[in-house]
Amino acid sequence: MNSLRLLTSIAILGCLVVSGCMKGEEGPAVVDPATIGDQQPETLRASALGKFSTLPLVQEGRQRTVTEAKITLGRQLFFERRLSKNHDLSCNSCHDLAQYGVDRRTPAAKLSLGHRNQVGTRNTPTVYNAARQVAQFWDGRAVDVEAQAQGPIINPVEMAMLNAAAVVAVLKSIPGYLPLFKAAFPSARDPITYENLGLAIGAFERKLVTQDRFDLYLEGDMTALTPGEVRGLYVFMDAGCPSCHDGAGMGGDAFKKLGSAMTYTTNDVGRFSVTKDEEDRFVFKVPTLRNVAMTAPYLHDGSQATLQDVIRLMMKYQTIAGTRPEEDIAAVEMFLGALTGELPTAYIQPPAELPGSATTPRPDPK
Repeated sequence: MNSLRLLTSIAILGCLVVSGCMKGEEGPAVVDPATIGDQQPETLRASALGKFSTLPLVQEGRQRTVTEAKITLGRQLFFERRLSKNHDLSCNSCHDLAQYGVDRRTPAAKLSLGHRNQVGTRNTPTVYNAARQVAQFWDGRAVDVEAQAQGPIINPVEMAMLNAAAVVAVLKSIPGYLPLFKAAFPSARDPITYENLGLAIGAFERKLVTQDRFDLYLEGDMTALTPGEVRGLYVFMDAGCPSCHDGAGMGGDAFKKLGSAMTYTTNDVGRFSVTKDEEDRFVFKVPTLRNVAMTAPYLHDGSQATLQDVIRLMMKYQTIAGTRPEEDIAAVEMFLGALTGELPTAYIQPPAELPGSATTPRPDPK
């Protein structure tokens, strides 16, 4: 009887690997960890390996090279406040590396503040583990982190620099940047360009990786997750969540419609604003779940304040599983907590500001 029960449970878990959460697909059977017996941990791990993988230490990009000289320059630029119109904002202002790469101004803040406290239109995504994703921004309008880095600096709501030429002029006015750009781009006759700025910041971001206990679990450490977290992983897979949140980032690899199982109302048309394709209306990039417990609020508009809030919403609108009991919601929350990685504290230390230009905020009347 015990052997039959074990074989049945293994067969059920195998179904998890091929099942999905999208409306119209056949959903996985409910799995009770208590029925698996002594073989439960290894059986679940085998199924998890079919959906997930460990994070690489460097997030490689097609035709994007990462060198120490580019990283050094990129780190300097990431923390450079003089890349904003009032010399008061940097990339790190909204993507605080000490706070898991998001804006943690206040627990209640849904959207980031930019130039002269203007409110952005979408929730700030984390820059950790972002470089390996299919595209950048919620609507995927930037192909990679190198392209994404160039957007906010000249966005009038964000850092508000007039244009790329104005940014280059500021960089050339600070003597310390020329040797850094020369080292990073040794073959360039005029290395200080806006494109090279993006390439350098992107190189720095490609090593913003936070491996966590789930990586250890996938590598074979069966003690890396607590029993409660293992239970949460069961529920997560049973509900079909990996059909969107899979791969090394547990998300970030695809675009999905918000409201796949049930219509979800939002004023943001998502990827449609980029492609103008009706099929992309209300479609967004699937966010990574790495460090998700540390990156509240949630969704593109920051409308979900807590992790439990967004888990309930996703169960209802994104999975055929529908509403789940509160103990399942709590279990998934517990599992997602295991995806909190260790911050690379030495790598993200702010560099000393380069001398050579005005460093105090300049009040802007406009």
